[in-house]
Amino acid sequence: MKISHVAMWVKDIENIKDFYVKYFNCKCNDKYINDKKCFESYFLSFEDNSKLEIMNIKDIKELNKENNFYGFAHIAISVGSKDKVDSLTKILENDGYIVASNPRTTGDGYYESVILDPENNKIEITI
Repeated sequence: MKISHVAMWVKDIENIKDFYVKYFNCKCNDKYINDKKCFESYFLSFEDNSKLEIMNIKDIKELNKENNFYGFAHIAISVGSKDKVDSLTKILENDGYIVASNPRTTGDGYYESVILDPENNKIEITI
């Protein structure tokens, strides 16, 4: 078995799509729109064909992310090397994104940084 895709609700679907396409080289399908449900989504495919579905629906409730909460905490994206972790983190920082944790080796042996996407979702950039 394998995970087919992971999905997340977003406020600005076009901005989030552009972010993942620009910084993580995702390929994007055509937007799916269901006018009756006021729902729209994109599937973003990474180089290994893993997928992230980003979705928007009218009148979704805001989740308070200031505190820890149950559920998915972050997405980890492997970029292949320490140098790529370092350089992508620097690019994102220079482009104005928040670096929540600078590149480092964690206690469980991962080399990673953590950045926040345009809607403050945590992304671990790892080898």
